[in-house]
Amino acid sequence: MNPAEAYILDQAEPFKSILLELQVLVETTVPDIDLKYKYRLPFYYLNGKPFCYFNASRKKGYVDVGFWSSAHLTVHQDKMVTEGRKVMKSLRYFSLQEIEAEIFIEVIQEAAAVNHKGFWK
Repeated sequence: MNPAEAYILDQAEPFKSILLELQVLVETTVPDIDLKYKYRLPFYYLNGKPFCYFNASRKKGYVDVGFWSSAHLTVHQDKMVTEGRKVMKSLRYFSLQEIEAEIFIEVIQEAAAVNHKGFWK
């Protein structure tokens, strides 16, 4: 098992269930994606470039899905969290029930389409 998978499986609930659901959604939506362990987080790479990461914040009680190419994303901006970050945007989940698969998949699909554009606009 790679360290990224261990990170997910070692989380307490509800973080573990949230992360597993998000992992399934990412990997079924973007089949050519690679899960690595970077910056002490599960970090997906697409075509050798950073794509998105999962961060379980036990202290704050949520899971963040940060998008590397978020400067280029246009869909569901009302659902994205920036919270003191200049460029990086994320989707944030406090419970498994909050995950709206259709919205998450639309964001993932757009992120995959613009990933080649990089971090900055």
